[in-house]
Amino acid sequence: MRIIEAETPGTSLTSPGTMLTILAAGSMFFPGLFLLSKQCLKSIPALRWSEGDAVIVSARLVSSVQAVMASSAGYIIASSCEDILEDQHWLTSSYIMFAVPYFVYDIYAMFMCYWYKLRVKGHEEASAAPQRMSTALTSYLRREFLMVLHHVVMVTVCFPVSVFWRQGKGDYFQGIMFMAELSTPSVCLGKILIQYKQQHTLVHKVNGALMLITFFICRVLLFPYLYYAYGRYASIPFHMVPLSVPWHCNLGAALLMAPQLYWFSLICRGALRLFTGSNRSRRPRVTTDTAKEKQMDGTALPQPANGYSACSSEPELATH
Repeated sequence: MRIIEAETPGTSLTSPGTMLTILAAGSMFFPGLFLLSKQCLKSIPALRWSEGDAVIVSARLVSSVQAVMASSAGYIIASSCEDILEDQHWLTSSYIMFAVPYFVYDIYAMFMCYWYKLRVKGHEEASAAPQRMSTALTSYLRREFLMVLHHVVMVTVCFPVSVFWRQGKGDYFQGIMFMAELSTPSVCLGKILIQYKQQHTLVHKVNGALMLITFFICRVLLFPYLYYAYGRYASIPFHMVPLSVPWHCNLGAALLMAPQLYWFSLICRGALRLFTGSNRSRRPRVTTDTAKEKQMDGTALPQPANGYSACSSEPELATH
């Protein structure tokens, strides 16, 4: 077995002290970056964004930074492993431990985004915010159940499996899985553009196409490629790989791939509406009629502060 760029003799990446140090670094980095970004967006004179704007954009920024870091780490690991099963790279376990706090933080960040979107849409009154927080939390967990479950599984299952159960094998495959995060920045940018009602712009359409392509390559084709790579390594046909690997590997791959297929179906549906304009052809009359009814009743339509539209052209998607 070849250990690539091994650590200094006398230290161990899995020693309790080293693990706690890396975990602590991740616990400070991601929430710290979120708070710093939010404060800058609120305090820079040229911006002076509201709390809700700053929270939502900062959460997307942190997700994008994590995605770039994970993809870079994955590329370094995968390109350094000649033997895809036996070669090890010190960055594999290190980045896993560093990123674990991100998934805990992101559950909170996603809830804060959801909370401010509710208030923007007019579902919550600012004066009633403290009393309605529990209701919003219940609604958030119900709507984002799959994403929250994904994050919980990443911390409680994938973390111990990747760091301890693998016993140093398959760093190449772990690196390839890190590179799945390449699709996240385009997903985050798409959410921000929708938030500010920029669906009509060329940037939104180009980003939508990029999101569709990167998500398909990095998340949908990811697992077939892992099976293909192992088949080449073991000199067995692709269709025989599932029968040649342990059952729990197939189960893990199936459980991880299932939500990716679901999210990809949402992206395809959003892309179809975006590029065919089907939602624009149906909604204007409804919106106009509704506005007229509101005006006749003497009540005004709630203005979507932050530019967030309740009728966005794309669904809410995962960032990981």
